[in-house]
Amino acid sequence: MPGKIIIILFLLAILYTLGSSFYFLVRDKGASLRVVDRLSWRVGLSLVLFGLFVLALKLGWIEAHGLLPGPR
Repeated sequence: MPGKIIIILFLLAILYTLGSSFYFLVRDKGASLRVVDRLSWRVGLSLVLFGLFVLALKLGWIEAHGLLPGPR
């Protein structure tokens, strides 16, 4: 359960930075670097979340399964 909460918090933070970067893009009209800063945070949060998925997979906290059924 704590893992799901962490994932949801990361996804909400990623959506927040994406929305705020769009807001600053429209408001500042490219006059400041706030858009670049927010998008950099979004990329960084996405990379950390992906790294947490890989770590959880390696430690056995989650199990990978195929999307397609195996041979019968």
